Amino acid sequence: MAIRIERFRGAAVRPHLEALAGLRIAVFREWPYLYQGDLDYEAGYLAAYAKSAGSVFVLAFDGDQVVGAATGIPMADETEAFLKPVRERGIAPERMFYFGESVLLPAYRGQGIGNRFFDGREAHARELGGFRYTGFCAVVRELGDPRQPEDYRPLDAFWRKRGYAPVDGMVAELEWLETFHDAPGMHQLQFWLREWQR
Repeated sequence: MAIRIERFRGAAVRPHLEALAGLRIAVFREWPYLYQGDLDYEAGYLAAYAKSAGSVFVLAFDGDQVVGAATGIPMADETEAFLKPVRERGIAPERMFYFGESVLLPAYRGQGIGNRFFDGREAHARELGGFRYTGFCAVVRELGDPRQPEDYRPLDAFWRKRGYAPVDGMVAELEWLETFHDAPGMHQLQFWLREWQR
């Protein structure tokens, strides 16, 4: 199958926001996020990204269908939940470009699209200029959690190969409703960073 990758900046992605909301909910229902999904929240979250003049959406299309997406935004335009640990680490938000998520439907995995997502976001950050770091967050789960599927493969080795590493103690906290739960709970998200220039 021929997958087309396209980059959209800021508000140019608006025609695809509804498809992106559904895609995020579908993929994040899986381990390790177990996110129950809320279309109203998704609409607000994605609209905030689209409002940022420096944001990027790297989308994967199979024909006209959006089957994968990766987002990025200048950290200075992120919410306080993510800004707080960055400031506490002594990093100026203006010097960091943040990767919001990378989601891809299961049938399209293992074809190198993940690398193309990173390539697109890193290229965008370089084009904007002025960033010392790129980074993202990954949900923290306890070892041995019985909900983890037997065939789950962590992405740590892939991320390290791309030049990223977890930063000890640099953790964001975010609330969401897990599948099969009645009330939202707080979750920890570990920052992974790559330093591009000193």
